[in-house]
Amino acid sequence: MTHVFDEAITVAALPDGVFRATTHSAYDNMVGPFGGITAATVVNALQHHPDVLGQPLSLTLNYVAPVASGTWDLHTTIVRTNRTNQHWTFTIEQEGATVSTGSAVFGIHRETWADTEAQRPQVPAPEAVAAVDFPEFIAWARNYDKRFVAGSLEAKSDDSTSTVWLRDLPERPLDYPALTSMTDAFFPRVFLRHGTYMPAGTITLTTYFHATPDELAAQGTDHVLGTARGARFGNGHFDQYAQIWGGDTLLATTTQLVYFKDPQG
Repeated sequence: MTHVFDEAITVAALPDGVFRATTHSAYDNMVGPFGGITAATVVNALQHHPDVLGQPLSLTLNYVAPVASGTWDLHTTIVRTNRTNQHWTFTIEQEGATVSTGSAVFGIHRETWADTEAQRPQVPAPEAVAAVDFPEFIAWARNYDKRFVAGSLEAKSDDSTSTVWLRDLPERPLDYPALTSMTDAFFPRVFLRHGTYMPAGTITLTTYFHATPDELAAQGTDHVLGTARGARFGNGHFDQYAQIWGGDTLLATTTQLVYFKDPQG
């Protein structure tokens, strides 16, 4: 059977670098589809472009307006192809309006000197941490096994850090679209600071892909470890940063700008 994630990111190639996608109710969010599934669908489409070079290195998606249930079209443009990297711009169009804009960089992985300065959090194994559920109205979260080591939404906190074991439910081998979606799987940090759900949504998401295809293959269906925190909150916006680890390997990093409204506002 086809995994629900693969159903949700399915695209059909149209002429002139356009791909058609359809929203999937399994990945609904509080308003419109889960932003991570939209980003994953973009990555899936670009990977299937006949002129793509290499693998995804970065993706920026600007959520201009909510995506409505139904079909949407991804219009892609290759801006430039160099020897080892390729630059893209794209828009998502729905019913004659632009609902998202963005850019991406693809490239070829080369053997070079390497080091990782970021430190993986020291945490218990996923089997030692209880799985948790989100409220029913957050449909997309039911597609993930979520085991919070720190920062679950149980009480107001002065620290916006969440560290969580995460994997697709049912299990699915990790690939670039799935990794893309997981980088948006951290609820807005303002929820944790206030200890409650409140009006909030991502304005722009950028993901940097550090993982090679071999590293993704080695990850298989094992849990990844994600950790996220905010930096500054105020004036109706905040930023949040996250890392995704597979074992001791840093697979991806991400940053978002998020809008919010005070619960009473």
